[in-house]
Amino acid sequence: MNLSYDELVADALAAADAMRRWDFDYLEGRTSTDPLPWSYPNLARDAISRSRRLLDMDTGGGEVLASLAPLPPHTVATEGWEPNIRVARERLEPLGVEVRRAHGETLPVEDGEFDLVLNRHAAFDVAEVWRALAPGGHFLMQQVGSRNDLELNAALGAPPALEPDSDTCAGAVAGLERQGFQVLEAVEAFPAVRFHNIAEVVYQLTIVSWQAPGFDVTRYDAKLRELDRRIRAEGPLVVHNHRYIIRAVKPDDAP
Repeated sequence: MNLSYDELVADALAAADAMRRWDFDYLEGRTSTDPLPWSYPNLARDAISRSRRLLDMDTGGGEVLASLAPLPPHTVATEGWEPNIRVARERLEPLGVEVRRAHGETLPVEDGEFDLVLNRHAAFDVAEVWRALAPGGHFLMQQVGSRNDLELNAALGAPPALEPDSDTCAGAVAGLERQGFQVLEAVEAFPAVRFHNIAEVVYQLTIVSWQAPGFDVTRYDAKLRELDRRIRAEGPLVVHNHRYIIRAVKPDDAP
């Protein structure tokens, strides 16, 4: 069915408004994304297999953590968004996971409580991660960098939310090393994502509100209609995610 611009936008906004938890279900099977050169789940499972005390930061609804079961005897997940806390507890408590409410980047944990910290796309204070880990503990993180999907901003004529080089793999490595971590692996990638119609673009920009601060379909009506015509005439809008993954360890002799 060849829906009009207005119909596509209305569908995307209705889906975003109906969202009960922060997710990208609407885009599943709609956009297409090139794979990353690593597998976060595989790396996490390998680390978990050697852990007995695990912290998962900003677990969301607990979907990813639950998929990594079986989990260590002492596993804690933190989450700060109230709707997700209930969902995470319903999903994770049957697996023996304690879900703790987080407030900002201060972790609700004891000093040295964990031998593994996982972080997938969550903001963090490197000193807090250091505090949470026992000497010899490992930190595995996958992050969204500051060059993420910049083609969306260009298509709208909107400035990027962040200075493009403000959050990179190299910068994160430097910050970890300043804290005292030994970095074992660091890889950065820019996989292509294809938006096949304007509804996908509108949904993405509505729920990822920080990509183009102040985004509104009325404010950007002319640019969105121009982009809709371009996609219909030329094919999908191609943008590039910015991801990096780092494995690091707190040295055995760390104080």
